[in-house]
Amino acid sequence: MGLTKQYLRYVPGPIFNVIASLKSNAVFVELRAQVGRYVAAGACENVIIWDSKTGEKINTLMGEKHCVTVLKTSPNNRQIAVGYEDGVVRLFDLHSGECLVTFSGHKSAVTCLSFDTDGMRLVSGAKDTNIIVWDTVSEAGLFRLSGHKGPITKCCFLESQNILVSSSIDTLVKFWDLDTHHCFKTLVGHRSEVWDMVVMKDDRYLVTGCSDSELRVWKIRFPNAEEEEEKQKATPKKARSDSDEEDKEDDDDEKDNEDDDNGILQCTKIGTILRQGRDRVLSMTTDASRSILACHGMDSIVELFRFHSEEEIQKIFSKRQRKFKKQHPDSKEEFTVALQDEVLRIKSIQASGKVKAIDIYVSSKEELKLLVLLRGNSFEIHVADTKVSNKNEMTKVGALSIPGHRTDVRALCFSSDKIALASASGESLKIWNRGSQNCIRTMACDYALSILFATGDRNVVVATKTGKLQIFDIAAGRLLEEIPAHEKEVWSVAMSPDLRGIASGGADKKVKFWQFELVPDLAEEQMEDDGRGHGKRLSLAHTRTLQLEEDVLCVKFSPDHRLIAVSLLDSTVKIFFVDTLKFFLSLYGHKFPVLCMDISYDSSTIITGGADRNIKIWGLDFGDCHRSIFAHEDSILGLQFVSKTHLFFSCGKDGKLKQWDADNFENITTLSGHQGQVWTLAVSEDGKYVSTAGHDRSIRLWERTQEPLVLEDERETQREAEADQALALGEDRVIPGIKAGEEASLPGRKTVETERAAERIMEAVEVHKEVSQQLAEYRDKLDQHKQSGKDVSHAPVAPQIHPLMVAYDTTDPDRYLLKVLRQVKSSEVEEALLVLPFHYVCSLLTLLDQLLEKGWETELVMRILLFIVRVHHGPLSNTPSLLSILNRLQSVARKRVDEVRDRIGFNLAGLQYLQRELEEREAVQLFADASDRVKQKRKQRRNKDKAKQRAILTL
Repeated sequence: MGLTKQYLRYVPGPIFNVIASLKSNAVFVELRAQVGRYVAAGACENVIIWDSKTGEKINTLMGEKHCVTVLKTSPNNRQIAVGYEDGVVRLFDLHSGECLVTFSGHKSAVTCLSFDTDGMRLVSGAKDTNIIVWDTVSEAGLFRLSGHKGPITKCCFLESQNILVSSSIDTLVKFWDLDTHHCFKTLVGHRSEVWDMVVMKDDRYLVTGCSDSELRVWKIRFPNAEEEEEKQKATPKKARSDSDEEDKEDDDDEKDNEDDDNGILQCTKIGTILRQGRDRVLSMTTDASRSILACHGMDSIVELFRFHSEEEIQKIFSKRQRKFKKQHPDSKEEFTVALQDEVLRIKSIQASGKVKAIDIYVSSKEELKLLVLLRGNSFEIHVADTKVSNKNEMTKVGALSIPGHRTDVRALCFSSDKIALASASGESLKIWNRGSQNCIRTMACDYALSILFATGDRNVVVATKTGKLQIFDIAAGRLLEEIPAHEKEVWSVAMSPDLRGIASGGADKKVKFWQFELVPDLAEEQMEDDGRGHGKRLSLAHTRTLQLEEDVLCVKFSPDHRLIAVSLLDSTVKIFFVDTLKFFLSLYGHKFPVLCMDISYDSSTIITGGADRNIKIWGLDFGDCHRSIFAHEDSILGLQFVSKTHLFFSCGKDGKLKQWDADNFENITTLSGHQGQVWTLAVSEDGKYVSTAGHDRSIRLWERTQEPLVLEDERETQREAEADQALALGEDRVIPGIKAGEEASLPGRKTVETERAAERIMEAVEVHKEVSQQLAEYRDKLDQHKQSGKDVSHAPVAPQIHPLMVAYDTTDPDRYLLKVLRQVKSSEVEEALLVLPFHYVCSLLTLLDQLLEKGWETELVMRILLFIVRVHHGPLSNTPSLLSILNRLQSVARKRVDEVRDRIGFNLAGLQYLQRELEEREAVQLFADASDRVKQKRKQRRNKDKAKQRAILTL
């Protein structure tokens, strides 16, 4: 058989068992004109949109290979921004699920995202301490802000001013002027990390959460003289509340902050709010109006607060003032507004588990919906009325927990017909339909270590950490029997080849052999009269015991039922005869205990893998080691042969799934997908499907295709991927015209895509130069031929069209260059231009002059031209040959930009005229409809009166 047909490729299949990843948050999204019903949650590298009422998946926003870290919906609820662990930000359309734009700027995980009020700008913060502002309309980065010394925890825009507020683990809160790209104010009053912050109620309050149980409230003021006078007249002088609880150090910090206030913005601490939780703040969020604040810590308590408006504050203050004067009529103490007048504690919700993230939505009927994402791979939705008193508790109206385990999956097993897949974790056993990935059954069990389907695929046997063997009935979804099999953990169970029994190995240094048997079932006997069965159920009968000197970690039968292999804690594998239990072979060579093993279908080869990261291939005839392979970067946790072959799969704590050939000891392919350790794997009976479960709580299916796999091509692909990764993680480059260490810099970063885009641009410049030269020579020869008056048959032959221009379906070199520039992603244009050598920049500048003369794609050409001139201003101005081009570009560019501005202004004026026309028509139509309704009501009233008169006359 040829090399290209020897192996078939396995490709990634569906991912399930993940409701929401631990690294991501969850948010409400608007779909089908409903808000508060659909929830978007990060699930490994994808984003799943769930229907909280039915528990179904509505849509999946597909990622690539890095885990989702943060989600944020746009103000118009049409798009959702997704931040990833590799620093990439993607913008998806919620209705179509299509990725609209990809922003690459950060070098590490994105930690926060925020839109401005119009949704035109998006700000992202990451663990690399940088903040980047993106333009979602032009699909490009605006600038990068550097100033924090630690990972960014929160960024948000102010609604009333062009100001950005950011917080970080470096204990600082910074205010950035987005017009000048400069930090003009820093709050230094925090003693520990600022884990989250929110801006409340028309940019009047800033609330920060730190490592203690307090929420610090800051008052934001914009010192405009007229506004300040109006505020002083409208409201009494405000004082800090809770000042009795503050120590002198906080007062000193507050004075320092007041001294540092400048004319743009003033931020003063007015008090603290004491939370119920004693640990640090994990996250805070607000509703769309920024009047309700929700916060939580590391525990299961979610607290809600309401910030009052100015009118409500005045009412509360006046009421408290009257009460105070009534109780203390002789008191001359000056009474001031306190924080308790401005903030009301609404409710505290006790969730069913530890809280990971929250989101809130307030409907037009003042109904508050609270989304609580739990650490146990589930979420809840609570509902309350914000108008009622805080004595009324919130009502839990929905939860989603069935499509996923609460803890990591520790064992997997396919049924014999590969239709069902069983998974077991620390709290439950679930049966999945492999085709639809739906959970068919969920049964509570002890901490599972190994599972297998019993003969007939109607029952599942679970080996537990408590030393029990649990037998479950799949159809009834109940536990049939608990057998105290071992005194300690049962690490492994194996089915005998004759399908009549199993063997179990535990930490009590014993291997026990069990036989399947049918015993009377008391629960079924009670239902015999209903025709439910004969009152029999499956059970296990203990037949033999093999006593060993060390703890048993793994047990495996040979397919010919002649031998049984036992892995021990002393790093050896003992082989015994099944019939007599006599010792046959001892396989020693591993430095650490063997955690997994398997025997080939012909009982000739055994493979072992353990904590020493090696896979050893042994012969079962003499116990000789054929090969020792350094297979994984960490402990190997799973090994299994593909049926009827000597191909096998391995998985380990390095998160990789690898396929191997036991005959020639080759690594066939490496399948990456899990975002952490891979705990276990299972291969279907025919080898078409492979399932893996990992620490990211995902169960992944890998499907075999008919595509042949060539080892040399696979190695080349791996080398290219490693080179691309090294390029993406390269050192910081020096950008002309931009000094290192500045607060504001370029937003993008060099990636593989930007390198390829730069190569395409350089190639297009070379092709344009070559084709233009050939066309010029052809025209010269054609002119000479016409002047000579020779015969047409001797005319020069036109040059052939360049193959690249044929691929772009054009014969004009200018059109070809413009198409190449247009195909570069808008978010990658600047980074691609930075890679260009200077002589290519000079050539491109000349070509841009030609494109501007023709008036093609003025906006794109001007963007490229301005960036090139700004970055390479010094070298360009010192090149004499380019001075004439630059002077000509100055006049042409201004002319073209004026034309575009006039066109946009004309179109905008036309649209505004149409809008006014439509509004007038709608107003007339509404008036006409109202008149018709009044006439109809009058007519109905007259008819009723006539009917009454007829009835009276009849009487």
